[in-house]
Amino acid sequence: MITAAADDGPWLDEQAGRLVRPYTVSNGRTRPTADLDLLTHVTATGHPATGHPGPEHGRALKLARTPVTVAELAARLGLPVGVAKVVVSDLVETGLLLAEAPSFRHTPADPAVLRHVRNELRRRL
Repeated sequence: MITAAADDGPWLDEQAGRLVRPYTVSNGRTRPTADLDLLTHVTATGHPATGHPGPEHGRALKLARTPVTVAELAARLGLPVGVAKVVVSDLVETGLLLAEAPSFRHTPADPAVLRHVRNELRRRL
């Protein structure tokens, strides 16, 4: 059962769930204008918002008071990753969020890293 938070207002209903289709949040856009990876860290800049950002934009700003990845932000917003990327991209363009690409000591496809991940998963499962 989905429970509506106090600040969700008319966007969520306890029995019906989300009342607004996810792509309505992004005005039908499916591609972000900023280059964002799932592991990109975003942080609110603290600049005041101009205009009237949507509820998801406002929630994203609150969640990004401390650094958070795009993937985690999408999960916390309850939005598909593609829609969350568009929301984050909007906020980056307006200067309300700062996006920092992930940095790796090794390339993500480094065979040694992949073997280590495989071995750790086997050990834990």
